[in-house]
Amino acid sequence: MVELASDGGTLPNFDKLWNYDDPASTETKFRELLSAAKESNNLSYYIQLLTQLARTEGLQRKFEDAHRTLNEAEDLLKKADARTRIRYLLERGRVFNSSGQLAKARPFFLQAWEFANSPREDFYAIDAAHMMAIAEPQTSKMEWNLKALEIANASSETRARRWRGSLYNNIGWDYFESKEYDKALEAFKKALRAREEAEQFPEIRVARWCIAKTLRVLNRVNEALEIQEALLAEYERSKQQDGYVYEELAECLTALRRQDEAKKYFAKAYTELSKDIWLKEKEPGRLKRLKELSN
Repeated sequence: MVELASDGGTLPNFDKLWNYDDPASTETKFRELLSAAKESNNLSYYIQLLTQLARTEGLQRKFEDAHRTLNEAEDLLKKADARTRIRYLLERGRVFNSSGQLAKARPFFLQAWEFANSPREDFYAIDAAHMMAIAEPQTSKMEWNLKALEIANASSETRARRWRGSLYNNIGWDYFESKEYDKALEAFKKALRAREEAEQFPEIRVARWCIAKTLRVLNRVNEALEIQEALLAEYERSKQQDGYVYEELAECLTALRRQDEAKKYFAKAYTELSKDIWLKEKEPGRLKRLKELSN
């Protein structure tokens, strides 16, 4: 989506500037666009840019800043089109969700879902349903993920269909949390196929990791270890570290009673995963266990 400015020039497609692994640098890029966007007569572009700026702030856990940015967007919504309203609702909900205020987040996601279905905005309808699945209790997650998947499978929009990998991944984790590991494995395999079709290369590795983790839980440890070792080799060739691969390697080796080898990977996993702010906040026990098993 390239938006035209009032002078006949073009404003860039800011969605293509996103780097979800580096929200701080994305924030800088978006701020560099703000003046030109504000000076143009393209109000929808400007408001949508504000919503994405707020998302970068929320991902950095600057929640008050994110809400202030969204307040600015909200003040302009009366003159906005449906897509712009949907994007505002999604991002307001995401900020509440990320800050742990699920009860406040759900109404925004539900409104975004309703707006996106009349008229149909497949990409954003899927986004809204997938966020509802995140914010809802465990018993309702699957229902929303399946609604999103139904739209993605039926959509003629390329970017809507690209959601399928994420949705199969989410469905896989729903099954995993319910201890339905065989169903989880099938969902993760579907996620891998969808990622491969869409040529989403970083996500392909994630899908393989999910398959391997599930195989380990199903006591198919040698198969799981083979996949994790292949992932490790790929990361080493690209001179990258991945704490989750280290963690699963250690778990596989422990299951195979190769504790001396496992210790090294528990240590590597702790070093990398202890840098993860979300894990430190949400799963301190997991990090504590990694540290203990590395000694």
